[in-house]
Order: sequence, then structure tokens, then C-alpha cells
Amino acid sequence: MKRHLFFVVGFMICISALATSIYSFVQVTRVETNVPSSTSISLPSSHFVLIAEEENNSYWRLVEKGAREAENQFDVLVEYKAPKRSNPEEQLKLIDMAISAKVDGIIVQAVNEEMFTPLINKAVDAGIPVITIDTDAPRSNRVAYIGTDNYYSGTIAGKAMLDDMEGDIHVAVITGSLESSHQKLRVQGFIDMISNEPRVTLVEVEASNISRLEAELKAHQLMEEHPHINAFYGTSALDGIGIVAAAEKLGLDDLYVIAFDTLPENLSLLEQEKIDAIVVQEPFEMGLKSVELLLDIREGQPYSMTNHTHTSIIRKPDLSLLQEHQRLGDKQ
Repeated sequence: MKRHLFFVVGFMICISALATSIYSFVQVTRVETNVPSSTSISLPSSHFVLIAEEENNSYWRLVEKGAREAENQFDVLVEYKAPKRSNPEEQLKLIDMAISAKVDGIIVQAVNEEMFTPLINKAVDAGIPVITIDTDAPRSNRVAYIGTDNYYSGTIAGKAMLDDMEGDIHVAVITGSLESSHQKLRVQGFIDMISNEPRVTLVEVEASNISRLEAELKAHQLMEEHPHINAFYGTSALDGIGIVAAAEKLGLDDLYVIAFDTLPENLSLLEQEKIDAIVVQEPFEMGLKSVELLLDIREGQPYSMTNHTHTSIIRKPDLSLLQEHQRLGDKQ
């Protein structure tokens, strides 16, 4: 009797579950057939990857901001990828991943031409156009470069220092990297500009490894070892900040400092007259134009292989004009 009762109860449970499943299927089918076609998702026509030097570096975030502006204007998706800290090996892995993903275009800082050329060529051979940004690899098969003329930026930094300083100059250089192509060009342009000036002595060139703290440590060491140094040139965005910090710890307030990039900290130090001049690049413009350039290439439009963005020198009197320019740009 009990076995018969269990059988009946089990049979009723199965019937109930089956009825519930049939009802759920009917309801889902109704919902799916009633969804309007307008809710279907339209994917962007192009998928690009922007591979930066360092993920949260303020300069590279401005490049990303420019690329996002292009993303808003055009039918394109832009992925922003970068190592947590500056690391060319990690950048190479990101290029390889982008090739495997079969993206429609790659924008990359070729920080070391010899290292990056094989993967750039691999991407182009796979039918993926590659644009170098900020740092070029002209001997690779990259389709175009957009960014600063780095050698020229070094020459105008040297000229600014010569124009601003009187008497003998003993200058040291803090550069982001002794290996990066663009940093070497910025140093070489500076050296070539000052080399024929008998009143100028180049004391030393040291690397900060794109680190504010490392820039401070190297500058502090140089000032202690060479107390006659009266000028510094920093070739990457954080170098000027580190140089000023070292000078303050040593109680030096008569040091001439020329820095790179309009980071808020650099502009604040310029306002306080702790930095004397800044080499201004256009990272937002680089990001925006790089995406536009890739779209032109994909659409078969004519394009230039070398595209230099504007580079200039600003001093404290130029700050109000620069801030007005940035304010108007933020409104656009």
C-alpha cells in the first residue's frame, strides 16, 4: 500500500513539473516574439586597440581621452590597453593579443624600434594596419606615425634654456629611459642645440625609468656630486616634478628647470616659478587624430605617413592663454 502511495505521489510531482516547464516555455516564447526589432544591438563597424606605455600615466590618459572623443564621433570601438608600469615586454604581449583577436587596427607606442618591429610587421602581414604614436618605428612596416617630432622638441628645449639663462651653464639631463627611441631623440636634439655653445657644459644624463621618485633620487644624487649644476632638463612628464622635489630637499631655489608636458603638477610648479619652462605636446590631439587616421586608411582615403603634432615652449606668462585654450577645448 505504501509503495503504491509513493508511486502515485511521485507520478503527480512529475506531471506538475512537466506542466510548469511547458508553461514557462510558452511564456518565454511569447516574450521573445514580442520583443521589438529596434532593441537589437548594432556593433561598431571598426574595432581598434590603443596600446599605451603605462596604464594610469597622466599623459597617456590624455591620449586615451582623445581616442574616446573619436569613438564618440565615429562608428568605432577603441580599447585602451597598457602595462600597469612601463614595460616594453608587456606591450609586445598586448600587440600579439590584438593580432590574435583580429582587430581592425592597432595604435601603439613603439618605445623600442628594434623590439617592436617584428610584431608590427606581423600585424601588417596579417592585414591589420598599425599606427605608431608618440614614438615611431620608421624602419618597420607601420603604415603611419602620429605624434611629437621628438628630436625637434629637444632642440627647442635647448634653445629655451640658452635664451633664458645668462653666463655659464652646467646642465644635467634626467630622461625617462636610456633605451626608448623617443627619449633618446629628445636628449639628442637638446645636446645638438647646446653643443656649439662654449658657455654650456653637459654634466650627466641619467634615467628616471618614467618614475617621479626615481627622477628625484637621480637629481638629488647629481646635485650632491656636482654642486655647480645650475640647470636641469627633464625629458618625460614626471621628471620635472622629481627634479624640483630634490632641489627643495637640498634647499636650492636658484636652479633652472625645463620640463615636459602640461600635467597639473607641472603647471602648478611653473606658476610657482619652480619650473622655468615646459615643452608642450598635444596628447589629446594624438589620440583623436590616430583614430581618424586609421579610419581613413581602412576606407582607402589618402593619408600622410608622418604626422607631427604641434610642439612648443611655455613659460609662466603663457599660463593664462594655455588655461583659456584648455577651457575652450573642454567645452567642445
